Amino acid sequence: MRPMSEPTTAKHRKFLVVADGTPESEVAIHFASLRALHTDGVVTLLAVIPPADSAGQWLGVQNLMREEARAEAESVLHKLAAHVNDYAGIKPELVIRDGLLSEELHKFISEDKDIAILVLAAGTGKEGPGPLVSTIGGKGFPIPVTVVPGDLTEEAIRALA
Repeated sequence: MRPMSEPTTAKHRKFLVVADGTPESEVAIHFASLRALHTDGVVTLLAVIPPADSAGQWLGVQNLMREEARAEAESVLHKLAAHVNDYAGIKPELVIRDGLLSEELHKFISEDKDIAILVLAAGTGKEGPGPLVSTIGGKGFPIPVTVVPGDLTEEAIRALA
């Protein structure tokens, strides 16, 4: 955990969004993109590839599955990056990590001192706000976390950001 007293400059302040392909993550991306635009910041999109279930699989099959997952993550991130660029005129940073989401998120934040805010959107279904929002809400977190409602309209996002 890094101390909150470590300064981040407004010019390099990064808004981190977990790009998991959910409709809520798109709301978070829109909000983060506009906040970054209004504060001369940067958007960082993070995709985390979960570990493969290795039970009964040959190493060659595991490697192929990992390569396919990475290719899919790269494709999704590049589409989202083009969307952020069209939406807010910002070229986001793209990051892919392998591992468990919560662990990789914490590691990445501790490694990149310019990440100032994690932006999440809460789920809108009956299941609750979503596993990541629930996990972060239950523990301390090393940086501020902005949780926006996952069903915000475009007008509301623009008004808030």
